[in-house]
Amino acid sequence: MRVFGIDPGSVRTGYGCIDTDGRRHHLVDCGAIMCQPRAALADRLEQIHTRLRELISAARPDCIAIENLFHARNVKSALVLGHARGVAVLAAVQAGVPIVEYTPASIKSAIVGYGRADKRQMQQMVKLLLGLDAPPSPHDAADALAVAICHVQASGPIAQIAARAAQPGLPRSWRNMKPEQLVRRQAP
Repeated sequence: MRVFGIDPGSVRTGYGCIDTDGRRHHLVDCGAIMCQPRAALADRLEQIHTRLRELISAARPDCIAIENLFHARNVKSALVLGHARGVAVLAAVQAGVPIVEYTPASIKSAIVGYGRADKRQMQQMVKLLLGLDAPPSPHDAADALAVAICHVQASGPIAQIAARAAQPGLPRSWRNMKPEQLVRRQAP
C-alpha cells in the first residue's frame, strides 16, 4: 500500500510518501513545498495546490492522509492555515484518492506514544520507523511522513482487531467470554 501524507502550511507544506506492507515502511519521497512568506496568500495557495497535484500524480498513492486542523491561539494564523489545508484537500479530491484526516495529538500518540511530543522527537521516531540514516528534514516533511505512518497504524491489523472487538454482542472482557457464543457466531 502506498500512503501520501500532507502537513499543510501556508509558507511550508510538508509532504511524504511511503510504501508499506503494514509492518515495514519504506520511504518513497518527502520534502516541503516552500512559498515566499511575503507573497500574496492567493499566490501561495495556488503554488501549494499546483505542486501537490503534481506530487500526488507522480506518486499514485492508494490513500492520502492529511493533518487535521486544531485549535489555535491566533485566529488569523488559524484561518490562513485553514486555507492551505483546503487547497491540500482539494488537490487530494481531484486526484480521486481516498482521504483520511488525523489530529496532531493522535499522530504524535501513534508515532511517539505521547500526544504532546516535540518536533525533534517526531523526527527521530520517523527516522527509526523508516530505517533512515538521518531524520527527515525539514520538520514539515517529517510531520507529513508521520501522518502517513499514523494512517498505516490506524488501519493495520491491531486497529482491525480493535474494531472487531468493538462490535455489538461480542464480549468486552475475558470474564464475559462464553466460547459457545463465539462458535455460533462463526458458523455460516
